[in-house]
Amino acid sequence: MKIYLAGPLFSTGEREFNVRLAKHLRDLGHEVWLPQEFEQRSMTARQIFLKDVEGVDWAQAVVANMDGPDPDSGTCWECGYAYGKKPVIVYRTDFREADEPDKAPFNLMLTESAAAVIDLRFASTEQVAGALHDALGRLPTTEKR
Repeated sequence: MKIYLAGPLFSTGEREFNVRLAKHLRDLGHEVWLPQEFEQRSMTARQIFLKDVEGVDWAQAVVANMDGPDPDSGTCWECGYAYGKKPVIVYRTDFREADEPDKAPFNLMLTESAAAVIDLRFASTEQVAGALHDALGRLPTTEKR
């Protein structure tokens, strides 16, 4: 499946996690659009925006990292842009609780619009990839084309 892998990419740790996760997903047979592989420091904000939109449009599904006290705003925008066009799978490896634990693990607009919400606290990168692969495999076949 063609996946747009959305998530924060502003620290060394975030970028390295993204690279490891993309590799595991590619090893499982998916094509992965990882924004940090397409964005260059020499690009303007407009060029980066257009490149990311191109990636979301290319993908069959958006897989979005919701880690952090508040999910990354750019990632949230990408999820909203994809909603209604293709399935969005949101996941979280962060073990911090949201303010209203019985309502949604983070923003209810993101959890309620997602095709799947996956809680992966304390999971390894390989376990995250496996859980995402399984969730992608459970999408209706019309969404896998």
